[in-house]
Amino acid sequence: MEAAATTPLETSARKGPSPLRAVLSDRNFRLLWIGEGISLLGDQFYLIALPWLVLQLTGDAFAMGMVLALEGIPRALFILLGGAITDRFSPRTTMLVSNLFRLGMVGLLTGLVLTGLVHLWMIYVFALIFGLADAIFFPAQSAIVPQIVRKSDLQTANAIVQGTAQLSLFAGPVLAGALIALFGSQATTGSEPTAAGLTGIGIAFGFDTLTFAFSVLTLWLMRTRSREAPTQPTGNVLSSIREGLANAWQDATMRIFFILVAAINLLVVGPISVGIPVLADLRFAEGAAAYGIILSAYGGGALVGTIFAGLLPRPPARRMGTVLLLVISTLGIGLVLMAYVQSLAAAALITLVMGIANGYTVIQFVTWLQGRTPEAMLGRTMSLLMFASVGLIPVSNALAGALIEVNLTAFFVISGALMAAMTLLAALNPATRSMESAA
Repeated sequence: MEAAATTPLETSARKGPSPLRAVLSDRNFRLLWIGEGISLLGDQFYLIALPWLVLQLTGDAFAMGMVLALEGIPRALFILLGGAITDRFSPRTTMLVSNLFRLGMVGLLTGLVLTGLVHLWMIYVFALIFGLADAIFFPAQSAIVPQIVRKSDLQTANAIVQGTAQLSLFAGPVLAGALIALFGSQATTGSEPTAAGLTGIGIAFGFDTLTFAFSVLTLWLMRTRSREAPTQPTGNVLSSIREGLANAWQDATMRIFFILVAAINLLVVGPISVGIPVLADLRFAEGAAAYGIILSAYGGGALVGTIFAGLLPRPPARRMGTVLLLVISTLGIGLVLMAYVQSLAAAALITLVMGIANGYTVIQFVTWLQGRTPEAMLGRTMSLLMFASVGLIPVSNALAGALIEVNLTAFFVISGALMAAMTLLAALNPATRSMESAA
């Protein structure tokens, strides 16, 4: 008997829904995406309102720097602890407890600001506590996605989450600044800020409080379960952290890429965050506007790279390392080109390409890392990635500030050349050219 012809529609139906549709049809992922997306928008309100509050209270840039440092130090120091806690309990439980705690803290800060009872020492305490809470939360946030979606849909899910984060980073500061300006016109009476002058800041904190409440609700409604029924970590928390470090170090491919992540944050972040504003001021007549255009191009590129990673087919394992190393090398090449750029359009184009490279690499590497790591180790592995990402940023910014004073052009050239050289050295190792998805 002759077989019936198969229509394209039937073939498509057999293949099932697209990865995007499959991910968005998952109830747990939708709850996570909506809840955390709204919470990320609230975080941007908090990040704008906090330094502005310090400036309104003190007018002292040093005090503002101290608050940001007090928030960043515990986040870096305790992020490995956050990974260990995530693996001992569950990502959902860890996120839920952390967000409940931060909900109460931001709500208290909102009340203090709106009543005019807030003082600088209180903000120092809040910054320390928030840094610790963030260190517990972020590894869990990265470890929960593999528990929700199928492994085949993991790349698309990561792209959706990261793309939403990029959108909140774009829209949040503008909205927060407008809100604070709208309700904070009566800034001060004499030398002391009044409660009325702090109203916009208080409302911004209040909005963040509401977004935490929404996130808590969506996390509560989720029902996640371990796909591999991982065993609980044995021993105390310190031994659990050591186990996570050993797991990453013994995997040659993972070890090399973690070193590259640390190199990016040491050699690339400082030149972008410190070097580009100096370059814009010295070379372009547009000044601050040029700085904004260049950074916007980088942010837009990161969003485009994230979209590309979510829509384009994933490179095969035998070529994955080569593709990622080529993409990463554009970061170093871009810095070298920035050393000699004289046109604002050219500078924006360079940072656009660098942003695309960064956005694409983040999604591909995180997805690979989640697939390679046993579920019982996900929290600790993701916390180690975050430690490599955030731990060297203060060092990079400090070095950038010192070296730029010597020679701006040489600073960009040396930073970019070192980044490109490290990528080349990594490419010489066979372990990085072929990246299997499972250890």
